[in-house]
Amino acid sequence: MSEVSAERKRAQGENPAEAESESEGQADGVALRKSPKGDEQPDFFVPTLYDVGTRDSRKIMDVAVFRLSKKDHRPNAIIRYDLPDGHVQVSSGVHGMASVWDYDIVLMAISHLTESMNRFRDGKGPKPGPTFRPHVGDVLKFCRRDNGGKQKNLISSALDRLASTYVTIERTRKLKNKMVTIKEGENLIAKKSVIENAATGKVEFVEFKIADWMYREITEGKSPDVLTVHPDYFLIDQGIGRFVYRLARRAAGKTTATWGFQTIYDRSGSTGSFKEFCRILRKVINAGDFPEYILKEENGQMGPLLVMTHKNMAEAVIESPGPKDDEDETEEDERE
Repeated sequence: MSEVSAERKRAQGENPAEAESESEGQADGVALRKSPKGDEQPDFFVPTLYDVGTRDSRKIMDVAVFRLSKKDHRPNAIIRYDLPDGHVQVSSGVHGMASVWDYDIVLMAISHLTESMNRFRDGKGPKPGPTFRPHVGDVLKFCRRDNGGKQKNLISSALDRLASTYVTIERTRKLKNKMVTIKEGENLIAKKSVIENAATGKVEFVEFKIADWMYREITEGKSPDVLTVHPDYFLIDQGIGRFVYRLARRAAGKTTATWGFQTIYDRSGSTGSFKEFCRILRKVINAGDFPEYILKEENGQMGPLLVMTHKNMAEAVIESPGPKDDEDETEEDERE
């Protein structure tokens, strides 16, 4: 796979030398955080707001349209990814760039929109609109976070960042037997509102409009370009680990894919050093508890490589019976 360069631009006044702290969270050797109390999913025939399979837009799963650092909010910053089929540019406002954890709210909206459209196509419900209005407790449950007051109030600031993070996408793809270049740009979410309890000041509901291009992608056509996401994705504590999962889900799918460390670094939008990025990536690889995929490092001509193999495929290879001894002898006799 060819290496892809990513141009990182920082707005005036921001220190380009400031390295992101992307290694916050779990101790070495652990990639997943502990699931919160009461995280078990109920067995309902009709899914509740938090009991819907997670999905994500395939179009932007191979680049980070958000920051991976918990500390550096990156206000008024720009990241540009130059890709073989076009480019993606992410720009933030005064509230800072949306983080990969903020994006969990978008994942919830995409998932429910996809589920509602499936029900609509099956004649079991009305066609859903682009506005999503969940209870904040359902958001936390869906994202597998503790249902505390602090977490609820943090959702409000997450919506501010999502609403002010603008993504421009220009990519070429095949459409009706011809190659076309599609240019589109929009904030990660549109109009938003937060409903608080006047007596307690605590957030109870949030409401926002999903980006138009996401809405069209899911509601138009018979096969929306979305991919399912494993529930344990929300337990991945490292921002880099989350990005690697999204990349594996898109590139490897149910099989395997190999990417260079340098390319993954370029696609991550990280402002930390490549050396530190590799250290954290190796920590994720060595933890051995990554959802759905087995991660392995290999040596490559241009540098270290990450091999991402779906666990079902790896198990099938292990369980596949080899030739029997007598069959080997027969084949050798025939060759002689």
